[in-house]
This record gives sequence, C-alpha cells and structure tokens, in this order.
Amino acid sequence: MINNIPRIMIASVMSGGGKTTVTAALLRALNNRGLRTAAYKCGPDYIDPMYHRAASGRDSINLDMYFYGRDKLRELFAESSQSADIAVAEGVMGFYDGMSMESEKASTYETASALGMPVILVLNARGMAHTVIPIINAVSKYREDSGIKAVILNDVTEMTYKMLKPVIERETGVAAVGYIPRLTENIKSRHLGLVLPFENAETENIIAHISETIEKTVDIDSVLGIAADTKPIGYSHRNTEKKDGVKIAVAYDNAFCFYYRDNMDILERLGAEIVFFSPLKDSSLPEGACGLLLGGGYPELHAAELSANADMLRDIKNKLRSGMPTLAECGGFMYLHESMEGADGNDHRMAGVIAARAFRTDRLVRFGYAELTANSGSPYMQAGEKIKGHEFHYWDSTDNGNSCTAAKPSGKSSWSCMYAKDNIFAGFPHLCYASNTAFAERFVDKCREYKE
Repeated sequence: MINNIPRIMIASVMSGGGKTTVTAALLRALNNRGLRTAAYKCGPDYIDPMYHRAASGRDSINLDMYFYGRDKLRELFAESSQSADIAVAEGVMGFYDGMSMESEKASTYETASALGMPVILVLNARGMAHTVIPIINAVSKYREDSGIKAVILNDVTEMTYKMLKPVIERETGVAAVGYIPRLTENIKSRHLGLVLPFENAETENIIAHISETIEKTVDIDSVLGIAADTKPIGYSHRNTEKKDGVKIAVAYDNAFCFYYRDNMDILERLGAEIVFFSPLKDSSLPEGACGLLLGGGYPELHAAELSANADMLRDIKNKLRSGMPTLAECGGFMYLHESMEGADGNDHRMAGVIAARAFRTDRLVRFGYAELTANSGSPYMQAGEKIKGHEFHYWDSTDNGNSCTAAKPSGKSSWSCMYAKDNIFAGFPHLCYASNTAFAERFVDKCREYKE
C-alpha cells in the first residue's frame, strides 16, 4: 500500500527550543485554514501530544523507533494519517539525540528519515546574530540526508529576522520561513515535563494567541510547500482480526492520563470498548466493565483526594479480588499500593492490592527505555517472552515486583520489575503493546472470559 500525505517534522537543536510551541501553533493555524491535520510526537512522551490534541482536536500519535522499528513505524504513520490533509510531527530533544550518547538511534533525525519527512528546524536565536549561520550549517550538513529544508528563528525581533533571513539562505542553502517573537504567554514546564493542558485554564487562549502570531510571522504557504515535497511511503497494512466486544474501564482524569493512542487502537481492534472513568470523582467502575487499565500520570499531586474517595478504592479492590483483568503502569501501579507518599510529603492510603509503599526519591529512577523479559508465566506473558517499555518517574516502591527482568537497550544494566499475579500485571514501566501484540490479545481475551 502507498501513502503520500504531505508531512513535516518540527525539530530543534535542544530540549526547550520551542518545538511544542511551534507544533501546537502550526496545527491550529492549519486547522483554521480548513485542513485536517494528523499530529505526531517522536519518542515516548505523553504530555506534548496533549497539547497537540488541544490545538488540533485530534489525538496525537507517538512515533518511536525503539518501540516499533522502521517497518512498523511506517505502517503506524501511514494508517493513522489516512484521513488527514497534512501530518505535523514534533521531534524529541536535539535533532540527532537518541537512545544513547553514542548514536542517533531513535532520534528525531532517524524518525524523519524513516518516514521521508522534510524537517523545519526551530532555532532559539535569542542573543545571537551571525552565529546562527554556523549552527544551521553544522546541524543541516552533519548528515547528508538530514532532510532539513527550513529554519524558524525563535525568540527574535522582526528586525533581527529580516536582517538574518537573506544571510541564512545565502550562506546555508536552508530556507528561512519565519520567526517567533518573544512571547509573554507560553507553554510552561515543571519537573516531569510540560504542565498538563487541563491544569491550565488559559491553554486555549495561549494556543489561539500563538497561532494568530505565527500567521503573521511564519510563511505558512512555504511550510505547506515544503510538506508537499515528499515521496510516497510503501507499507503493509497491520492485520488484527476484530473479535466480539468487551468493555474495558480506563482511568482518565487529572491524576491518570498517560496512554499511548496506538495502545488504545490495538485494544479496540481486538474488540475492546474503551470506557473512561475518574478515580478522583467517580464512586465505582463503569457498569459492565470487564477489565481495567490504570495508566500513569501525576497521582502524587492528587494523593489526598484519591485517598478520600474510599468508595472507588473499595470497588477497585473488590473487583480485582473477584478476578477482573487489570493492567497498571507507573502511577496506576502506585495507586494499587497500600500507601503512597504524596507531593505534600504525607503518606496516603491507596487501594491496598499490592502490599507495598510508594515513596518519593530525589532523582529520576531507572529512567529510559527497557525491554522486559518474563521470568515466569502469567496470564499475559509466557516465561521468556519480551515486551518493550519506558520508565520516567521520581517515585519508587518498597516492592517493584520480580515477575520480569527489565534491561536497558545497551545491556549495561537490568533490574527486577512487575507484579504479575493471577489477573494483575502492574509495575512502573509504560508498555508498548505493538512490541508484543500477543500481550494485548491475552489481556482482551481474559477480559472476555471474565465477562462470560
């Protein structure tokens, strides 16, 4: 099969360079022109895609070379962009930054190359003048197939941009297609990444303002022209036979909101009917639910409120004791503990399914990609079977489980993880179902058995 959708990658030379701001603003500006956009984020990040959704009204898809590999990534991109007029992807970290210091594996560069995406480099040029020239030259020419076609200067004045534009184009061969002025309103950050969109009542106003700004300061027509200058992508359609439906409850609120859209799509193709609920506000799981997903998020910020919702805690504990199939990741794993230290420094009672305490540390714990190998058989994984995942958390547990062994892609470190007992599979790693679809199939099948 062939996909030839116009597409563009928004990249930078560093984290915090303005990628999310430009991507969200561009998505909204394109929507305002009547174009249907498909949004994407390189890497395993959860929060940037929330801003993409706030800007475009559509779920954003993670493009991760470690999780998918080249062929599966092309399938995912081609299928998810079929109904769109243009695809806009946001890069991760610096353009060539990947899984390790030694290589570009899983970098923005590798992802853009795999998908034939022209690249627009967002360069924070505050305090710079002619120095932007060697920076652009170095980044665009470091690899012959970098795909960098244009640059947007961030945090500069109109006068500075107008003076630099002809010099950039003459000295680098890269088109200068606009600038972002210094903004009084911007997407703010905190220790685990960007502040969640629904935590900021002004999110809509900020996105609207920035999109209106780039309509005046960025040549959107030139961006569209660059995006259209692409080659077709050949791919194979992912075949997943859809079975009879089964209702799966998915926790989604300010405390639990980290889910890969592709994971949800895989479950739905397997027959899952996704029903969202709030552990913060609801008193019980949705009626008729036959399975439970507790994703990551920031439960530590809402620990007191979660603990106060005794009805929900009791219902979940009773349902799990009755055999309801359950997958819990990171924050969801902590929610199943006997207690969790909140951001307020106090311990709060949780569901009491796992006899352990979740507590705060002063650093990121086991951060990064990992491949999990099952140490023994469980309803969802056979002994020796593998699935890929990612960890990003400051909290830890007095009992991380020992049902799996997680190993860094480099092979330099490994650790025990996952609590796999009866119907429960829980731990800190966020899992990519596409790296082992049998895992997802078994989970949905177990939900179907529980229903019957």
